[in-house]
Amino acid sequence: MAQHSQLGFQDAASPIMEELLHFHDHAFMIILMTSSMVLYLILIMVTSKVTNLFVLDSQAIEIIWTLLPGFVLMMVALPSLRILYIMDEVSGPHLTIKAMGHQWYWSYEYTDYENLAYDAYMIPATEMENGQYRLLEVDNRMVVPIEAPVRLLISAEDVLHSWALPSLALKVDAIPGRLNQTTFLSLRPGVYYGQCSEICGANHSFMPIVLETTSLENYEDWSLLMLQELSL
Repeated sequence: MAQHSQLGFQDAASPIMEELLHFHDHAFMIILMTSSMVLYLILIMVTSKVTNLFVLDSQAIEIIWTLLPGFVLMMVALPSLRILYIMDEVSGPHLTIKAMGHQWYWSYEYTDYENLAYDAYMIPATEMENGQYRLLEVDNRMVVPIEAPVRLLISAEDVLHSWALPSLALKVDAIPGRLNQTTFLSLRPGVYYGQCSEICGANHSFMPIVLETTSLENYEDWSLLMLQELSL
């Protein structure tokens, strides 16, 4: 999760987020080098009193400053298109979960099970335990196994919401009457926090998202325990 005074991204918890961080560094270096070169040329033109006829009227220079920006754009576009394709690819998910946005809480349904569905409300500050995060903890976390592709179906029942988890590079709009789809894969156990990222009313700030990734054995124990509690 984000730390106090943090300026960079959160630590990546999925392969797609790692790809996005690499692409950010790649694009940032290109922008930095381009800006530095342009600033250097501007300073030279402003401060230099020497005039060269071949610089003022040169077909070779015109060809270079036409081809060079195109080459730079290709260096940015090709990795970007690759990541977009990876993010939209959904192949053989091991688990499917439907997340529904409400005013102002989330409900989750594990469609591979018969009766595994529950609501996730924010824990009030008066009921929090030591070590819990204010405005970020929920009473029922969304739990998934690690190293397993998960398909997430997202919609809403009332107004627009947005299901967002920065550590996993996830941000999908929850739209009433429309079912949006995304997929993710977590490589290590952990607890990841997010919030609704679409202004959805008075309590928009009070519908957090908590995802817990754990081993397959712990996930199976959790699912059996939840099924027993929901059947009571």
